[in-house]
Amino acid sequence: MNTAPDLIRITRGRGGQVEVEGTVDSLAGQLLARAGFLCEPALDGRWIRLPFDMGTDWENARATWAAHMLSAARFPVELGPELSPRTFGTAQPAAMSTQSPPSRTPKR
Repeated sequence: MNTAPDLIRITRGRGGQVEVEGTVDSLAGQLLARAGFLCEPALDGRWIRLPFDMGTDWENARATWAAHMLSAARFPVELGPELSPRTFGTAQPAAMSTQSPPSRTPKR
């Protein structure tokens, strides 16, 4: 008996909207809602998408955030290459800064 969840795909649709394809259970739905996705009824079930006209950068950031949350919850996720400036799933270098955190005053 295979109980592995189906692949969840986050892609940019033909009309330019960011949408989710695949089987989405209640936990995955909650994670997608947390990232800003809307769930609307459709003739073939439901349509899960980001709001329209929020800007490409916002949409890419939300789609990437959703993919990371789903992946952390052990859902198999495929993020469309057009949604992230970097390849999803690769190690990202840690950000380095010589500046003090904004809440602290610099040392003299």
